[in-house]
Amino acid sequence: MINPIAPVALLIDAAIGWPQWLYRLIGHPVGGFARVIGWCETNWNRLEHSAIRKRFFGVVTLLILVSLALIAGLALETLSYALLKQWGWIAVGIFAWPALAQRSLYVHVRPVAEALAKGDVEAARSAVSRIVGRDTAELDEAGIARAAIESLAESFCDGIAAPLFWLLVAGLPGIWAYKAINTADSLVGHVEEPWRDFGWASARTDDFANYLPARISGLTLCFAAPGGWAVLWRDHARHASPNAGWPEAAMAGALRVALAGPVSYDGEMNDKAWIGREGGKAGAQDIRNALSIYLRACALLWIFAGLVVWAL
Repeated sequence: MINPIAPVALLIDAAIGWPQWLYRLIGHPVGGFARVIGWCETNWNRLEHSAIRKRFFGVVTLLILVSLALIAGLALETLSYALLKQWGWIAVGIFAWPALAQRSLYVHVRPVAEALAKGDVEAARSAVSRIVGRDTAELDEAGIARAAIESLAESFCDGIAAPLFWLLVAGLPGIWAYKAINTADSLVGHVEEPWRDFGWASARTDDFANYLPARISGLTLCFAAPGGWAVLWRDHARHASPNAGWPEAAMAGALRVALAGPVSYDGEMNDKAWIGREGGKAGAQDIRNALSIYLRACALLWIFAGLVVWAL
């Protein structure tokens, strides 16, 4: 049996998340990655640079980020065991906790359902705009609900399943290296200019880092709500991302709603394929149902982490 680092991190995150008072006091570790990325992009992603040069500096940026994460994770892990001896795993679990987002994701999605249930579309748009990157000003009730459910499904992988996977595989260095990669992908890993070339390495590396976790997250959601299997197998490849379609298709099938479809970013409509196209329009109750599935799926990940700890 290995030390139960993962259960400690999961427990703390589920209990308190990342409290606002703590955020106001010290920010969040991911903010440090964002500042490094911002400096690199400002100085190295210049319009006058060639595509090859942008890709080169994008690779350098990613290497700097991952190196910082690995060094910091390894240093904290080593220091924890050096100071606390056999109890060092508790400190390592505490240092891993901020990389998880179980409670935060639930707390951010729930207000969308509550606002829609009250018929307050403006409040629902405001709430969903905090968790999605698409244009929200013109979304109707179904569009708002669809955006919230898609974000919940995708973030189940990015915010819980993938960090947990890398924590189990590579300890504290692994979970924070993953968060560095995922943050870089979120900020610069876009196909649009001016990030297409500079963010190429971040996007491709994030695809690799999420390859297994995305499939684990899709299967976990199906076990949490068995109605998603057929849509998962049929539609997971209909998403533009090689990974995001797995949890989204599982959730669409479980809820019997249509997800994805046409969506607007920065005023430009993207004609995305439908996932679970035979499903109905999403609404407030579907968000609530999705949150229930999400909680059950998180519980399954707890069991999985516990079994790994016990088996090893």
